[in-house]
Amino acid sequence: MTDSHTVSLKARLQARLIHGLWKTLARWRPPTLWRLSRCLEPLYRALAPRERRVTRINLKAAYPDMDKATHRRLTRDSLTHSIATIMELGFAWIGEARKVETAIHAVHGRELLDDARASGRGVIVLAPHFGNWEVLNFWLSSHFPFTAMYEPPKIAPLDPVIRAGRERKGAALVPTNSRGVAALLKALKRCEAIGILPDQVPSWGSGVFADFFGRPAYTATLLPKLVARTDARVVVGVARRKTDATGGFEIHFLRADERVYDPDETVSAAGVNACVEAAIALDPTQYQWEYKRFRRTPGQQENSPGWKEQRLYSNKHR
Repeated sequence: MTDSHTVSLKARLQARLIHGLWKTLARWRPPTLWRLSRCLEPLYRALAPRERRVTRINLKAAYPDMDKATHRRLTRDSLTHSIATIMELGFAWIGEARKVETAIHAVHGRELLDDARASGRGVIVLAPHFGNWEVLNFWLSSHFPFTAMYEPPKIAPLDPVIRAGRERKGAALVPTNSRGVAALLKALKRCEAIGILPDQVPSWGSGVFADFFGRPAYTATLLPKLVARTDARVVVGVARRKTDATGGFEIHFLRADERVYDPDETVSAAGVNACVEAAIALDPTQYQWEYKRFRRTPGQQENSPGWKEQRLYSNKHR
């Protein structure tokens, strides 16, 4: 048996198990999934030391003045929300559409999208890793022509399952490359809505450093390029999880920081990070703090392979 065949067989088995778990959890209501997540949090905290450590570090960096008891509580609550997001994937992708719709109890700030489209402009929705962004995708693609970038999963056999889940209400998924960017531009010029993850760390040459909670974070510069070429409006969007007895979600759309429209990429990036901070302020425990948002530093950038060539190219083409 060849190594490639073994890997393929392993991937198929993993995909089958994960898909089966999603199908089972898709039948459960959000309040039940939240209770399950709370029960699993101590186990997750023990078995995922990397996620626990990064969450602690990032929370301390973002809120340096909080006391130890608050820090421990926020860490536990943040990990619980991360578990809940995983538990809810089957519900968002495979669950009965009517049940997903009824689990969304309120939509705040919808007028920000409606006004932009009424004025003949496209809408860029900045959707940070907060709450359940798959539920946000479900709602957006249910109400507007919606396009978002998509990168296939590492477990290849899961690709059709995830793609079908994200596209089931009409969303158009495009690759994370130049063809995908071209598709985003076309959608905006048709006065449609697109989604961008504003808090992913881009590759060198595709971002700039801008403050995020007072620390330099390498931030993508795709947004100002899209705005400059389409005159699109920018809105922040999240699906906030309800943790009371009713469960479910509330969609929030927030007005973007005006700096996102600045042609200077560094100024625009600062505005993007301010938008993410505003979303986090809705409930800091629902942000995915276990992501290494500060893993790139200015010193690394200056010493990275090809950085000097990238900088010369950038300066030449401004």
